[in-house]
Amino acid sequence: MSTPAAPQPTVTLPRAGGEREVVIRTADLWKIYQMGSEQVAALRGISIEIRRNEYVAIMGPSGSGKSTLMNLIGCLDSPTRGQYWLGGQLVSEMDDDELARIRNQEIGFVFQTFNLLPRATALHNVELPLIYAGVPPQERSARALEALRQVDLGERVNHKPNELSGGQRQRVAIARALVNRPSIILADEPTGNLDSTTSNEIMRLLEVLWERGNTIVLVTHEHDIAEYAHRVIHIRDGKVAGDAQTARGKAREAGAARG
Repeated sequence: MSTPAAPQPTVTLPRAGGEREVVIRTADLWKIYQMGSEQVAALRGISIEIRRNEYVAIMGPSGSGKSTLMNLIGCLDSPTRGQYWLGGQLVSEMDDDELARIRNQEIGFVFQTFNLLPRATALHNVELPLIYAGVPPQERSARALEALRQVDLGERVNHKPNELSGGQRQRVAIARALVNRPSIILADEPTGNLDSTTSNEIMRLLEVLWERGNTIVLVTHEHDIAEYAHRVIHIRDGKVAGDAQTARGKAREAGAARG
């Protein structure tokens, strides 16, 4: 299936100031995969804006394109066409080295499967991004310990993943996402392997991180998890099918208006 050429819109840099600046902006974003002789469009002209310190959920059925969109937002992949601005930088035109640099500086990832090294302690797992960034041993140990304390695991620094509960392992993964002090946390189905009680604990922790100033972007297929966010973007067939505030978002806005 071939896709018709789409006009490229003009995109201007977000402006800092009284209103929170736009930190994530996509304009007519496409991702097309070549499957043998056929072209398959996973994303079909996605245009969204997310402002600093927003808490946004991206929802959609399997195959809708939400994970592809997350990969592009997280600078793990590049679009086929269209533009993507992250913090005022046009990352859709960056090469792999530049993408890796901005990814390491700006984004913390939390995955459904934790992605922890099984033979490493919690402290060493959290240190890994700092090792890749070339941070000296003493500083990275101190920063990893600080991140573990932020997620209430200061007493578990020497425990290995198999000595931790599922919720504790996800907290280690969140600490690892925080250790580079990113402005944006991307959480891809962070409660997918957890029971309901532990899921609620992890979602409360993400809310605390939002309260501390992080921008949170959450990918989920669960409506009750999406309701923790303040805004939900629905993706279907590679397009934005809806974009609306949640009950929490409306309550927060009403509270801010009263204040």
